[in-house]
Amino acid sequence: MSRELPYSLSPSSIAAFKECPLAFRFSYLERLPEPPSAPASKGTLVHKALELLMCRPPHDRTIDAALADLDRARAEFTADPEFSQLELSEEEWAKFHSDADELVRKYFELEDPTKVRPIGLELKLEARVGSARLRGVIDRLDLDDDGELVIIDYKTGGVPSERFEGKSLSGVHIYALLCEQMLGRRPVSVKLYYLQKPEMIIAETSEQKVTGVERRTTALWTAVERACTLDDFRPHRSRLCDWCAFQAYCPEFGGDPAKAVELLEVKEVADTAVEQALPVA
Repeated sequence: MSRELPYSLSPSSIAAFKECPLAFRFSYLERLPEPPSAPASKGTLVHKALELLMCRPPHDRTIDAALADLDRARAEFTADPEFSQLELSEEEWAKFHSDADELVRKYFELEDPTKVRPIGLELKLEARVGSARLRGVIDRLDLDDDGELVIIDYKTGGVPSERFEGKSLSGVHIYALLCEQMLGRRPVSVKLYYLQKPEMIIAETSEQKVTGVERRTTALWTAVERACTLDDFRPHRSRLCDWCAFQAYCPEFGGDPAKAVELLEVKEVADTAVEQALPVA
């Protein structure tokens, strides 16, 4: 029995398929719900604060303004399930928010935001690459002093080792390809801002690199097509399994993938309970 192909691929779904085809199936084909995680939610919060900061006039992009924007982001996300469903103790919540404050402060060690010229924030791009549809969201697209495009990607996790640095850059090179396809211009560089350390990783783009991304994306789409046709999504065991929300349904850990659909039933019950609890207009 074959499976329907995904509508499109993104840097995150491409990484998921490479890391574990079964987890890709659960997340991107069956769209099974996953519990929110504090690190991911914290990243969402900090990204929003920095987006709001860049919406301010250049002279108003101060640390105090950034922290105010962080408070605004907290208020906006109060009812969002990514935050409201986090199961944290009072002490853990305190650390969550102090860590977010620190990440925002450390951003100012990487650049002077009053000199930044953003032309796109949370910019959604989509284009055809061979027979695949590729999409992505760029944190920030800047114009440098020479009028060239520069992609900025904020990272709230740890800085990767040299061994995994290329993997981190592969996603932003996909953004460079999307810019070239949709805007008609290839960015001159991509920059990863690792706020935790803080540290900046810069990679120059080139026709060769973008062509390589296009070739690899086409090959991966072919692999996804084959997996969907054969319904063959094999698990790949790695250290990432420790953080996988679907471990209980993975054959590598004695689970049955067919039973993972019960997660949808749990979600439907929870959604129904929420709807019944809402006041009638």
